[in-house]
Amino acid sequence: MLFLRRLFTLVMIIASTASTTIGQAPSANPELTATTQTPQGAARAFLEACRSSRYDEAALLLDLANVPEASRTEAGPRLARKLKVVLDQTLWVDLDALSTDPSGELDDGLPPDFERVGAIEATRGGRAEIRLQRSAADGVWRFSERTVSRVPGLYEEFGYGRLGDYLPNVLSETRFFDVQLWQWIGIVVLAAAAQLAAWALVACAEFVLKPLAARSATDVDDELVRLGRQPVRLALAVLLFSASAHHLHLAVPAQRVLDGSVTGVAFLAVAWLMVRAVTVFGRVLRSRFARTGRTSALAVVPLVEKTAKFALLAMGLIAVLQHLGIDATGLIAGLGVGGLALALAAQKTVENLFGGVSLVTDQPIRVGDFCRFGDKLGVVEDIGMRSTRVRTLDRTLLTIPNAEFAQMQLENFAARDKIRFYTVLGLRYETTADQLRWVLTEIRRLLRTHPKVDPSPARIRFVGYGDYSLNLEIFSFVTTRDFDEYLAIQEDLLLRIMDVVGASGTGFAFPSNTTYLARDSGNDDERTRAAELRVAEWRRDGRLPFPDFGPDAADELASKLDYPPNGSAWT
Repeated sequence: MLFLRRLFTLVMIIASTASTTIGQAPSANPELTATTQTPQGAARAFLEACRSSRYDEAALLLDLANVPEASRTEAGPRLARKLKVVLDQTLWVDLDALSTDPSGELDDGLPPDFERVGAIEATRGGRAEIRLQRSAADGVWRFSERTVSRVPGLYEEFGYGRLGDYLPNVLSETRFFDVQLWQWIGIVVLAAAAQLAAWALVACAEFVLKPLAARSATDVDDELVRLGRQPVRLALAVLLFSASAHHLHLAVPAQRVLDGSVTGVAFLAVAWLMVRAVTVFGRVLRSRFARTGRTSALAVVPLVEKTAKFALLAMGLIAVLQHLGIDATGLIAGLGVGGLALALAAQKTVENLFGGVSLVTDQPIRVGDFCRFGDKLGVVEDIGMRSTRVRTLDRTLLTIPNAEFAQMQLENFAARDKIRFYTVLGLRYETTADQLRWVLTEIRRLLRTHPKVDPSPARIRFVGYGDYSLNLEIFSFVTTRDFDEYLAIQEDLLLRIMDVVGASGTGFAFPSNTTYLARDSGNDDERTRAAELRVAEWRRDGRLPFPDFGPDAADELASKLDYPPNGSAWT
């Protein structure tokens, strides 16, 4: 099916372009009237008669003076047909360049009764001038006697050869867009044969290359062999078809169209192969950057890959247009003239493109980063040329235009070097001042000695009297970038703080708007006295740790606490 689609596309390109290049003039009888009394009118009447297979009428426009009169009726149409074939193969007559004056072009360096149509470079007999000559008897312009005498030799060199002698009339005289039926059939047969031959050659090459690629340490060659199969097959098919297409003896314009189409498809095959190669090397770079931890370079790879593919396809398209006879340079210049209108029409697209470029170059976020944007949280999965895709906490895929995403306030959690640990403790109002000092000291000691807490800053302060509690604010940083690990460390710190509060003899305050009936045991008298005696000892010895621990004590306490705690499965 892929082959048939390609073949149909090629035939339609040939047909449409050949129809515009060659055209189908309405058939008309080349009567020896005023229309044939100008060089242009005579040449047009001859070609129109031949295109309609009216060779007996076309023969009236040949000077058959060298042909015996008895055989002119039979030889004339045959010579007209051969001349038409030679002209199709070698010289496409530009009717607009011929004179419309009955006297012809008088300043062309030829005798007054001759008009030059063109010249054919022949290997037999040298250069052949194709000329028209005006008859003195009736004023009709005809192909000259010398031109007609060269027709048999030119046909032997440029005609269909023996194939033309055996072709049935239905194949040789039936034309579509001035391409004969047998030539259309030949195009189809050669294209099918080239496709089959290319398939066989690529299969043989795979048979040899796959084992060799499997032996190598890298999988790059394996991917190249796998992804390069189809574009190489297409390129080989085009090459084989082009090498054999000259046997079809197409007319000059049709041959030019076919050559341009084949060359254009060849350029597309090469561009396709290069796009596949970019895909392979993009995968290699992503794997290498991910393995080496180069996340900044990893984020650039997808955009560079897409840009390279777009550039390759654009160059391939321009090459196709050029070989189809379309002036791509003028088209590009025209885009420059209409660039303002195009930019206004595609304003959002251009904004998104530059937004994607800014996201990749500035790198506020990278692929794989967990971030906050607006009121949403998610992991960045892809930064494209038009939009960015984010996987939310609900596992939905959110697509945001790059222009909008780049203007948001982006909070990148993955870029943190540490994670903040912050909480406010509310202790009961029955807590004494020395109890409070003991709690502050022990929690400060906890923060100083914990190996996963950054000691600078690591603080706990009595910050005020709440509605129903004495408020202690804890502020520190946990030295990890992994949020799951942070949750485990936070849990450990909260449990240890709970132990400190319990050991002090006080407790956490209840909200003032909570009413409960219970037998309140109050403060623990024994523990209260113990905490107060310890604080009194610190005061007497000059070791009261307020407003903070002394320099010697701070160094002595650093990382003295066991973490993970004894009995943990991680010790």
